[in-house]
Amino acid sequence: NIHLQKGVKALERLKISLAAARVNANMTQEEAADRVKVSRSSILKWESGKTPITFQKLNELAEVYGISVDNIRMPSESTLRGNK
Repeated sequence: NIHLQKGVKALERLKISLAAARVNANMTQEEAADRVKVSRSSILKWESGKTPITFQKLNELAEVYGISVDNIRMPSESTLRGNK
């Protein structure tokens, strides 16, 4: 059981935030916003967890950043909402 807990914590460390994913992709908020056709303020709000991101936009950003959605850590599970 202890090994399982350590494994889960190690997996959590593999995840990075939306902001870190963008920075690792060498993109500004403006560039990321242009690529997924949203405003820069939307990127800012998603990165800070102030507004929820749709699964569709999360998938688009992951593709733009060149990483898997599974490697993106969200500020909170409640920041995700269904596709609209």
